[in-house]
Amino acid sequence: MERKIFHGKIKPVDIAQALIGEFNQGNLRAQTLGQSDKMVVQIGTTPASISGGKTAITVTIQKWEDGVMVELGQQAWLGVAASLGTSALAALRNPFSLLGRLDDIAQDIESLQIGERIWQVIAQTAKAAGVSTELSERLKRVTCEYCGTANPIGEPSCMACGAPLGKAQPNTCPHCGFVTQPGDKKCRNCNQTLA
Repeated sequence: MERKIFHGKIKPVDIAQALIGEFNQGNLRAQTLGQSDKMVVQIGTTPASISGGKTAITVTIQKWEDGVMVELGQQAWLGVAASLGTSALAALRNPFSLLGRLDDIAQDIESLQIGERIWQVIAQTAKAAGVSTELSERLKRVTCEYCGTANPIGEPSCMACGAPLGKAQPNTCPHCGFVTQPGDKKCRNCNQTLA
C-alpha cells in the first residue's frame, strides 16, 4: 500500500472528483464512497469491457493535519495476468494470432499502468491547488543543535535548554553545563562564577 500526505488547502472531495473525471470513461469505471472527510474511490474495468483482463484498485483519501492523506491499495491484477498469458499462448501456437489480440494487449498494458496514472492525476490536482508533500509552515520544526529538541520555526531560542537556534553554539557553565547568556557573570543554575 502506497501512502502520500499532501499539505495545504485541499479536501478529499477535490482529489476524488479529479479521479472520477479521469477514470470514469472507456473500459474503466470509477465510483466514490464515503463522506467529505474520508472518501474511497474504486477504479476498475467495466464488466462488459470488450478487451483486456479485469482489474480493480482502491484509493482512500482522508482529511489529515493541514491537508489530506492518500493511500493507494494493491491492484487486483490476476485478470490482467490471465489475459496476457492467453495472448502469450496464442502467440506460441500461431504468431499471426497476435494481430487479433492487439486490443487485449494494449488494454492489459494500460491496466498495469493504472497505479502510475492515479498518482499522476493526484499530483496534477495537488499542483493546481497549490499544495505539496512538503510540511506546512505550522508543522515545520528546527532542531536545537545543542540538546536535540524540536522547536517551532521562528523561535529565537530552544524551548528546552534556552540555547540560540541556528548555527551559533551556546556558551555553557563549566561547572554544571547549563546554557549561559552573553554577559552573565554567574551561572543561573549553580550560582558559580563564570570564567
